[in-house]
Amino acid sequence: MEIVEIIKKVVQELILPEFGTIKKENEEIKGLLQLTNQRLDNMNAHLIDQSRRIDETNKRIDETNKRIDETNMGLIARMDEMNRSLIARIDETNKRIDETNRWLIARMDGTNERIDQLYRVVVRREEQDKLEIRVMNMEREMVVIKEELLKLAA
Repeated sequence: MEIVEIIKKVVQELILPEFGTIKKENEEIKGLLQLTNQRLDNMNAHLIDQSRRIDETNKRIDETNKRIDETNMGLIARMDEMNRSLIARIDETNKRIDETNRWLIARMDGTNERIDQLYRVVVRREEQDKLEIRVMNMEREMVVIKEELLKLAA
């Protein structure tokens, strides 16, 4: 039995103190693990809170986007109506311009006709003046010729 006692004694002297150290280290590890788990729980709670806040923010963003879309649709409808109104007014103005152009063209045509008639009258007067000058010149020549004939006859 001596060997058993020696082994028992060696185990008690060498291994049991190591077991005590291992138990102490194990307790320290458990404490650190518990602290780590608490920190993880706190982080999880913080993440859950952040996730909830992000979800709320996303809901507000979605509501804002919906309002923006509704506003955009309203503005687009108003712009389309305004475009139709402007196009109608532009078409009406173009019609009035076309009518005015036709009236002005007709009036210009009348004025041009009157100018043409005036030109013809002026040209006739100039021609008549020229003819009168020629007739007067011819009458003078006739007087001179008559006087020469009278001198020759006398």
